[in-house]
This record gives sequence, C-alpha cells and structure tokens, in this order.
Amino acid sequence: MKTQWAVDTSHSEVQFKVKHLMITTVTGSLEQYQLTVETEGDDFTNPASILFKGDVNYLTTNNQQRDDHLKSPDFFDAEHYPDIIFEGTSLANDQLKGNLTIKGVTKPISLSATFGGIVTDGYGQTKAGFEVSGKISRKEFGLTWSAVTEAGTIVVSDDIRIVCEIQLVKQS
Repeated sequence: MKTQWAVDTSHSEVQFKVKHLMITTVTGSLEQYQLTVETEGDDFTNPASILFKGDVNYLTTNNQQRDDHLKSPDFFDAEHYPDIIFEGTSLANDQLKGNLTIKGVTKPISLSATFGGIVTDGYGQTKAGFEVSGKISRKEFGLTWSAVTEAGTIVVSDDIRIVCEIQLVKQS
C-alpha cells in the first residue's frame, strides 16, 4: 500500500551555505517550497518517489541587495528559471540520490540523509524526520558569476553546502 507524505514547512528548513571572501560563511534559505514523498507503507527504505520544488523568488540571505543579485541572471535568473527541483531516485544507507535541476541544468547528486524516526504528535498526526546535507558545485549548474578582490581573494566559493531539517506528515 502506497503512503503519501508532505513536508511540514513550519517544522522544516532548507538552507544553503557558501564561503564569502573565503573567510566567513553566508547562510541562505528557501522560504517557499514543496516536498512530497511516496513510500510503501511507512517504510522509507525504498521510496517510490521523492519530489522537491523550491521557488527561487523566495530565496533569502537576510540582505536584500545580495538576494536581488542572487535572483538576477548573474546567478539563478529567477525570471527564466524560477524553480529548483530535486527528484529522488533512491534512499538507502543514509544516502539520498537523485537529480537536481538548477537554472535548467540537471545533474545527479548524492546527499547524506539521516532518518530521525517516526512519531505521532499531540494532534494524532504521524510525522517522520530527516537531516539532509551535502555539497554541490554551483558552477556545474550554470551559476558561474565570479569576482576577485584587488588583493586576489575569491568573493564567492564554488562549493555550496546544502543543509536541511525535514519533517514529513503522513497524508490520510
């Protein structure tokens, strides 16, 4: 029997981290996204489907000027490519594999996915938790804007760390 799960956005976070000037880390998040998972029963060992869709227009780093630059053609080009899409292909041995699409470029990626367990909350809802993390190269997805300071320091690193806390709610 197939079980449908949907993300509980009030108890989940989808973030990215990137080195700035190679000395500090800037954290950003996607504030609007959808995540659905279909499993056989309540067992997540072999999900039938995993689909994440994040709206780039709701990306924030708590700095409006930087956010506007990230949404511009220099980076995500939100006007032409408004969505980041991840389609999972497998979840096994704490590894989540799938295809990530950013700015029209699709690449296979592998992320660490730690299952936190399943509980029933105070409202009788069945919930499942995951910590998901990994690293991608932004340039592989067409996010190639680059700058170097007068002193020769890279402004934005190529490596992007993905850090997510995901809580799913079993759908009736």
